[in-house]
Amino acid sequence: MADLIPVNNSKAGLIMVLAMLIIGFIDNYIAIIAETASLWQFQIMRAGLALPILLIISAFGLGVLKPVRWWAVYFRSFLTALSMLFYFGSLAFVPFADALAGLFTAPIFVLLISAFFLRKSIGPIRIIAVIVGFLGILLVLGNTAEDFNYIQLLPAVGGFFYACGSVATRQLCMGETVLSMLAALLIIQACIGFMAVIGLLLFGFEAPLGPDGFILRSWSWEMSSFIWWVVLQAVGATIGVGLIFKAYQIGEASYVSICEYSVFIFGPAFAWLLMDQPIAALQALGILCITFAGVLIAYLSGST
Repeated sequence: MADLIPVNNSKAGLIMVLAMLIIGFIDNYIAIIAETASLWQFQIMRAGLALPILLIISAFGLGVLKPVRWWAVYFRSFLTALSMLFYFGSLAFVPFADALAGLFTAPIFVLLISAFFLRKSIGPIRIIAVIVGFLGILLVLGNTAEDFNYIQLLPAVGGFFYACGSVATRQLCMGETVLSMLAALLIIQACIGFMAVIGLLLFGFEAPLGPDGFILRSWSWEMSSFIWWVVLQAVGATIGVGLIFKAYQIGEASYVSICEYSVFIFGPAFAWLLMDQPIAALQALGILCITFAGVLIAYLSGST
């Protein structure tokens, strides 16, 4: 029997913080990609660049690409791919901090799915965490009904599907390798991208110029303005996700997941420095509420 990997929470925490630093940096540039590329083209190109990296990693004996249960891995990957579509798509329209806050509602949705669909008891403290988390969502979404736009809900929808993917991972994909799940995710993202591009070309939607056309645009052959940002995304995301998986491999999940919230430091900081995106006071309070809810849920998960 292979030796178990020893738990090293301090090292795992540092690895997770480094992963969040990378992701908090690279995801800011999706707003630049959205100026001239499409969401679907971005997904296809990103997968096309990242999959060979995974093949090389597997060739060196650092992971297995073949799933044990194909249907489970690809079902889980489909749910996660949907979450990433909503998250990446929202980055063309909402500030980065708002998109992050929406995606990180996932632990709240995991609790609700566990309670209503898996019939698990969540307890009064977790219920309070859910209430605080949804208060945070309302604060992040906007101040008044007049300012509200349904596009602001995209990141939270992404958080819901990310939670569904997380539940599917726990319920269906135990024993699957990290590499097989990451490869499946990239393949699903590329397939969705190809279907969307073909559909948009067939039905001939008129895409607006700039970021507003990120979702309706099909394919841009003039790639000089964004190709290197897509390369940065593909390489950075592969490294970042690999570090995330490594952190969860060597550390306790309840501890490591708390360190994951360091992205709320790096992401908005890079958005302010690189993209001149300040954070309003109420939005900052909303992010704090969502972070508090997620950290509390993670802490309780580790103590029960």
